[in-house]
Amino acid sequence: MEPETKTLTTLLVDWRNGNAAAGQQVAAILYAELRALAGHYLRQERPNHTLQPTALVHELYLRLFGTAAAPVPWKDRCHFFAIAAQTLRRILVDHARAHQAGKRGGDQVKISLSSAEAVAESREENLLAVQEALEELEKSQPRAVQVVELRFFAGLTEEETAEVLGVSPITVKRDWKFARAWLLARLRPS
Repeated sequence: MEPETKTLTTLLVDWRNGNAAAGQQVAAILYAELRALAGHYLRQERPNHTLQPTALVHELYLRLFGTAAAPVPWKDRCHFFAIAAQTLRRILVDHARAHQAGKRGGDQVKISLSSAEAVAESREENLLAVQEALEELEKSQPRAVQVVELRFFAGLTEEETAEVLGVSPITVKRDWKFARAWLLARLRPS
């Protein structure tokens, strides 16, 4: 285990055990990495997305630590990012759903339609379609969905993903390949 990972793992465990100072240290260590990850996701979203990387990281922080009745039993850095990936996915999907709902009767007034708005709507619809496809895939292949979350949303390597899931890297590679092919076939326009 790398020294930084060991320190982070120790801090996560201390934080779980009620050490607020350890929580502040975790936030300081991971903030830049989480913000970069959020920036990566938001660059793939519509150009005029109302969420910014900083706001996305703050929302993630609130969902992970703000209202939890009991502290999450963090195991290590990989476990933290696994849960962060699931939460990031939910935040982006919730935001897309809220934006879609706003278009169907919200208080927003559109003056004209432009190609940029059409692209933005298409991206939101794509995110919701991916969410629906992942929910469907999860019914038959839950581990494949976990691999997608860890690899895509958390940015973990095959080895880190394998460690989190307790499987071999070759299994992760196989699940990743299957999930991508399944999603591509499912999301391809007919």
